[in-house]
Amino acid sequence: MTVEESFQGEVAFQGELGAFSEDAVRTWFGPEVRPLPCREFREVGEAVRSGRVPAGLLPVENTLAGSVQPAYDVLTEPGIAVVGEVIRPIRHFLLGVSEARIETLRRVISHPVALAQCGDFLSRHPHVEALAVYDTAGAAREVARKGDPTVGAIAAQQAAERYDLQVLAADVQDRSDNQTRFLVIRREDGDPLPREGRDPDLDWKTVLLVETEDRPGSLVDVLLPMAREGVNLSKVESRPGPTPWSYRFILEFQGNPESGGVARALAAARERARSVRVLGTFRGWRKKVESPEPSSEGANPG
Repeated sequence: MTVEESFQGEVAFQGELGAFSEDAVRTWFGPEVRPLPCREFREVGEAVRSGRVPAGLLPVENTLAGSVQPAYDVLTEPGIAVVGEVIRPIRHFLLGVSEARIETLRRVISHPVALAQCGDFLSRHPHVEALAVYDTAGAAREVARKGDPTVGAIAAQQAAERYDLQVLAADVQDRSDNQTRFLVIRREDGDPLPREGRDPDLDWKTVLLVETEDRPGSLVDVLLPMAREGVNLSKVESRPGPTPWSYRFILEFQGNPESGGVARALAAARERARSVRVLGTFRGWRKKVESPEPSSEGANPG
């Protein structure tokens, strides 16, 4: 997308300015976008469903921590359409106020998914207690607000710059190829976004919401036609259903539901499941995500 095509509306995301989600918003929508911070994932969905904003962005999967289930729960609510994805490299930095040092820290705060991505680093510093908060950038802002040199935050480097914190250690994630996948959402009956369906060099992907009958083999009955038709299923996520001990499944696969084998597999799924809803079909993100070289600036291996 060129600067001239850059989206100029608001896009809701979970977290504070300086979060990884803000970076993903700007990557997909362009430099003129106006990111709208929300405290909870459900607030992102509500902002989109109500028409307050034309689009939102949800982090659904990390290569180290796995699925972000509260984000997937937003997709199970009515009125949401998935129209795109973006994958971003994730580099975590240990941040603190100017007087802070790793050896004098007593607590480190961050989003629980971020803490899960930094388990090796935290285990090497047992004197530091890890505490979960609602957002990485929000953690950085809280550290800056309190000014306590015994408290640090794990967040993005842009959070350090935004909240005037120093980097105590760089690249504290467990692996250098750490990545998070985000889904772009809009209202089901909303206007198409500028980038929807672009880039014919990229493969189509589809997201389904499936509710199965409460009987043995009900999910297998849905999945077998996909296997027979050669549909490449990339994700199965189980979430609680609308009644106790019922379940809904979010399925992601490669292909367009209007084409050949995918259409036949989808028709068979509709016959065998209690309900099937196509949440969206979109162009997938490019396969390879370049991870920047680890930075030694401000780094202290502790």
